[in-house]
Amino acid sequence: MMRRTRALMLTALLVVTGTALSAAPASAVIGGQKSAYGPWAVRMLVDGQPVCTGTAVSDQWILSASHCFYEQALPIADKRISFRVGNLDMRKGTTVRPLPGKREGSAQADMLLIKVAPMKIRTAALSTAPVRPGQTVRQYGWGATCEGDENACQSPVLKQSDLKIVRSSDPRCAGHNLPDGPDFCMEKVTGIPAGGDSGGPIMSIAPQGKEVLLGVFNGSDREKIAEAGEVSRQLAWIRSVVRR
Repeated sequence: MMRRTRALMLTALLVVTGTALSAAPASAVIGGQKSAYGPWAVRMLVDGQPVCTGTAVSDQWILSASHCFYEQALPIADKRISFRVGNLDMRKGTTVRPLPGKREGSAQADMLLIKVAPMKIRTAALSTAPVRPGQTVRQYGWGATCEGDENACQSPVLKQSDLKIVRSSDPRCAGHNLPDGPDFCMEKVTGIPAGGDSGGPIMSIAPQGKEVLLGVFNGSDREKIAEAGEVSRQLAWIRSVVRR
């Protein structure tokens, strides 16, 4: 599990520094389609360069993957981070910045909450129930749309793909999650997330405004299998931080 976490962190850092990534488990929507909806989706940038995706869970708190906030195992300074919100085209979104020192990572999962200036966007409702094997879910992100040099094909517009929940005991999930661990495993249906999608929302499929946030994407094999931290398992922690 620690090896996978370190690999995911390295992937995010390679995207930040502009280094080409050829093959590694990580965080892009390869395949899938352009999204027409996703008001709670947030694009994260470091030094003005797109790095990860996140979800607005309140008007001042963004939930993303912890590994997106580290560079060479050190925290990335707040002043280097910004977010684009309020538009499916990240180039047209409003820029918001973190409030100094207002971030907290989960002790169990690859998740981090960071507080920003107030946002005027729809926020995501949090799931209170665990995901179910066989359930179809929808992933959103502005990440890479190709393999190879993922920096060269980051999407400026929000994309989405559908995936199906797989039992944690399935052999295909080996290395992607652990039984009773913080993550759940998914198989590709219409696309697979990759570099730049880390931290992005895994949502239930429901009428607009009725969907709930099921997970925080944190890695994939770029071909068939992906994993995400399960929101229902971290619900108490999320709620306690957001109330502050």
